[in-house]
Amino acid sequence: MTKPQIIFLGNGPLADAALNELRKRCEIIFHAHTKEDLAEVVNLKQKHPHAHAVLASFGVIIPTEVLKAFEPEGIINIHPSLLPLYRGASPIESAILAGDTVFGISVMKLVAKMDAGPIYYQTKYTPDNPRRPDLKFHLYHTLATLGAQWLNKNFAQLPTPTEQDHIKATFTKKLTKEDGALKPDKYPASVIFQQILAYQGFPKPKYPLEGVNCTILEAHLVDPAETPLLSFTCADGAKIAVDLLQPESRNPMDAKSFLNGLKASSS
Repeated sequence: MTKPQIIFLGNGPLADAALNELRKRCEIIFHAHTKEDLAEVVNLKQKHPHAHAVLASFGVIIPTEVLKAFEPEGIINIHPSLLPLYRGASPIESAILAGDTVFGISVMKLVAKMDAGPIYYQTKYTPDNPRRPDLKFHLYHTLATLGAQWLNKNFAQLPTPTEQDHIKATFTKKLTKEDGALKPDKYPASVIFQQILAYQGFPKPKYPLEGVNCTILEAHLVDPAETPLLSFTCADGAKIAVDLLQPESRNPMDAKSFLNGLKASSS
């Protein structure tokens, strides 16, 4: 049986996970990373008319002439949200920030308007522990894999896509480095904790601990009966314990090692 041929467009963890899954049953004939690669995308479609185009987290607006080259099937977009919710650049991060415990993946046809195309497939996903330190990376991998697995099974006969309910659309913003600066004096612990989960990798949740600028890698909400080694207080009086951190210009370390290092340097 001939494998489906795929022209893939994407970058980052969502793209990596989707591509790894697609390779199990498909032939990847080209991987586009940049806007400059789009000319080759169109050229390859002309040479391989039966090839599918799959996009996951490409980060570039696709010009109309490229979209037209793949009609009527279109460029297939793996988008990690339950569209029309969380359209835009940061759907997973925005869902975590909102405190969602149910997430989802949508496989849709790309159109000129951002994430507004009709949907081929959609499914929900509920992680066993929505407070796990690696939640963001877990969601990127799991959601992309679910979308790619469905495509692997359905390339031969894609269903007719269903239009979104555009009235219910919500939108996300592109995150910046400045978003990573935590402000526990302004927000309750529940909000700061969601930011710590959502900002892993980028823009990185940062906060000065014991006078040292740090990236917080793992943390948890403090139980009232708990006495954590290293913590900070938020606007509602509740505390967040820091379990794993990376001081500026140093390697990651646990709270005990960090505090021991401070004692050693001051003695």
